Amino acid sequence: MSEEGINVPRALASGPSAFIPAKELLIDGPNQDILIESFLSLGRVDHLTMVMALHPAYLSCYQRTQHALLELDGPLPCHWRHYIAILAAARHHCAYLVHQHSAGFLEAGGEEGWLCSLRHAPTKLRSLQTLNKLLAHRPWLITQQHIQELVSPGAEPRWSLAELIHAVILMAHTHSLCSFVWGCGLNPEPDHVGGYTFQPSSPGHLPRSPHSPAHEDGRPELVDGEVEVELLMKRMVELQQQQECTQEEMVTRFERERSESIPTALVRGAPPGLVLCLVEEPEFRYEDFAPRGEQSPHIMRAQDYSWEDHGFSLVNRLLPDMGQLLDEKFQVVSGLTYHRMAMHEDVDTCTLRKALWNYIHCLYGIRYDDYDYGGVNVLLERSLKVFVKTMACHPEQTTARIYHAFWRHFRHSEKVHANLIVMEARLQAALLYTLRAITYYMR
Repeated sequence: MSEEGINVPRALASGPSAFIPAKELLIDGPNQDILIESFLSLGRVDHLTMVMALHPAYLSCYQRTQHALLELDGPLPCHWRHYIAILAAARHHCAYLVHQHSAGFLEAGGEEGWLCSLRHAPTKLRSLQTLNKLLAHRPWLITQQHIQELVSPGAEPRWSLAELIHAVILMAHTHSLCSFVWGCGLNPEPDHVGGYTFQPSSPGHLPRSPHSPAHEDGRPELVDGEVEVELLMKRMVELQQQQECTQEEMVTRFERERSESIPTALVRGAPPGLVLCLVEEPEFRYEDFAPRGEQSPHIMRAQDYSWEDHGFSLVNRLLPDMGQLLDEKFQVVSGLTYHRMAMHEDVDTCTLRKALWNYIHCLYGIRYDDYDYGGVNVLLERSLKVFVKTMACHPEQTTARIYHAFWRHFRHSEKVHANLIVMEARLQAALLYTLRAITYYMR
């Protein structure tokens, strides 16, 4: 065709992910069945599904939750659900999810003008913006006053509690999904802006979308992988055998972990126009829960307000079955294991998975009285902490360099597993603060 002078569009990027080789995603096994099922129900298999299919047990419960949030009967109209997800994705400059939900919004009968500017959307939807930015960047600041402003009889326009809980879960779900999209380096879909180009690629360099995660040449120099992994496994065994320390020491270790200075990556350039036009106060970003030397907000003790004892039942009461779906997702990701680590089989990875989960909750100011945070420092090397904190707190700054720097001898599927833990721990932390505020409002 090109000989006849016709420009043929070419894919801008190779494969679903900028970080993970395509051949590692297209492998025979249990994930093939779920990909076929996904194709038959949706008519396509998007990049997000292909990467998530490395963990079929998780993907199937994620899809059930996604379907319930966006498609099944509920208090919010379908096009509103997609629009709320668009506003949530825009906070993290996630063009991938903005594109995806924009298509769903228009298919559900949404007005195109809403996608050009927030001003065209109904006042009721615009009134979510404060909650959206707090949920995305500093959920510990959410109070019952924020809830009251939206649902009390004097509020105009007024949200019902059922509508609000649906919107909150949609926003928190989308924010955490942004972490996964950036953390796995997802490339744009072919029908997204930047998915295809007519421009020929220059020799040895593939052009990329300015909105996809940054490629950075070269990996860090590798130390002996065998030694690195052996050391981690040895530390895991030692931790399991360690004697319990005092409550005071546990609090001290939590505080040390919480106030540790972990730098995160470069600040990216301006987000794409289709994202920026939907963000109010773009300068409002994540700030450390406890900046050094400053008065920090109150710690949330897991014993005072937890998902198992408080959040689960509240969600199920206000949005039937949703608590069950979220709980299943949390349980699956917490228990997900293949009993292997890098080149080793028959490994109990429980302590490592728990350290990851509790570290993310620590970043969000949530403390478990019965957990020794010394384990976080022992098991999570600094490059892993940099990746986890970037992904959990400002995922739009994740880069290939940060992704490749941690667990250098682990499989990509194991890194995706870590991404799933970060995504779900972040979701639960954000929900806990909002559900606590709703509980206080309802008293």
